[in-house]
Amino acid sequence: MINDNSGRASTQSTYRLTIVTLLGFSSGMPLALSGSTLQAWYTQAGIDVQTIGMLSLLGLPYVLKFLWAPVLDRFPLSTLGRRRSWMLLSQFGVIASLLLMASSSPSEQQFSLALFALGLTLFSATQDIAIDAYRTEILGERERGLGVGLAVGAYRVALITAGAGALFVAHYYDFASAYVLMACLMIVGLGSAYFGPDSAVKENTGTLRDAVVRPFSVFCRREWWGVLLLLVVTYKLGDALAEKMTITFLLREMSLTLAEIGAFYKTVGIAAAVIGGIVGGILMMKIRLYLSLLIFACLQMLTNLGFVVLALTGPSYGAVLAVIIAENLFGGMGTAAFVALVMALCDRRYTATQFALLTAIASLARVFSGPLAGTLVAAWDWTMFFAFTVIAGALPLLILPIVRRQVSGLDAAV
Repeated sequence: MINDNSGRASTQSTYRLTIVTLLGFSSGMPLALSGSTLQAWYTQAGIDVQTIGMLSLLGLPYVLKFLWAPVLDRFPLSTLGRRRSWMLLSQFGVIASLLLMASSSPSEQQFSLALFALGLTLFSATQDIAIDAYRTEILGERERGLGVGLAVGAYRVALITAGAGALFVAHYYDFASAYVLMACLMIVGLGSAYFGPDSAVKENTGTLRDAVVRPFSVFCRREWWGVLLLLVVTYKLGDALAEKMTITFLLREMSLTLAEIGAFYKTVGIAAAVIGGIVGGILMMKIRLYLSLLIFACLQMLTNLGFVVLALTGPSYGAVLAVIIAENLFGGMGTAAFVALVMALCDRRYTATQFALLTAIASLARVFSGPLAGTLVAAWDWTMFFAFTVIAGALPLLILPIVRRQVSGLDAAV
């Protein structure tokens, strides 16, 4: 009987981890298609650098998603419950947005394409609210480290699929075909949301006002909560700044083709991204959260130094490959630690709203770094720009020691 129960528990755990992994893939698909792939599409169409930088403002829904997260905490849409019903609705919205984008072009329909891309990020942000809350609720404490690692690995694979895959298709066919294909791949998310296990957390029966106010008031009772929020904002800031101009840098300064970028910047990084996410999740279980955040922040900063070297030395396939592998490996590890930090900071009574608030705050760096990055590249040169991203990447190393006791105290929740 004991062995039978143990085997059943193991099977259920594997099932939960599988669903979490597939949902991680679904979550990552829209971000690349409204970010780096869209950037490449505009670049190939001959759009100026500053306009390309402004595209990052399409990510505003990722910043503002906490505004409607309480609605997802309070109201289910069907008998599938709050999380799964909202996941399905948002995933259908993502598919529709991608198909509409495929019917447009940056050279002839700039406004329409940008509008459809905004719809994509809106539905994507809503999907993220539901998935983040769902993952936090269905995973047991012992599953979270590995669950985060697998989800981050799948998320990175999705970024690469929607990047490398889309660029390869665009190179041999066109971007419209690429976006149609990516829309078809979103069936992974639909299946995972429909067949996933129910959340064990009781449905919220309070008022909408309670769902809006209490998550914020509860979080603000934490000691040094303002500094913790600053850590959330800056942890991926250096990466975000560099990422906004990476595709343009590789196309214009490294003289790579779309196919080469697909092979170098995306495809070659698949193994590194998956390994980074999984290794990061496993290491968090062994060296704890604070040390993981510290070490991974250092590694992310070193990756940006690699771009400085590329800007100084010029095109080199070997150097480009090395920097891209490091970017995916260390970026995956850093994201795993960041997600674990956010999960640990959440009160399970208000999972969707608090997770949405924290990740929305983190998105400030990704969204508003685009216009800044475009302006800096236009005003400076590539070497100075990437040197600036290294400085930005050092900020969390200055903040972490201030809240060391608070972060260390979160380990029990991870």
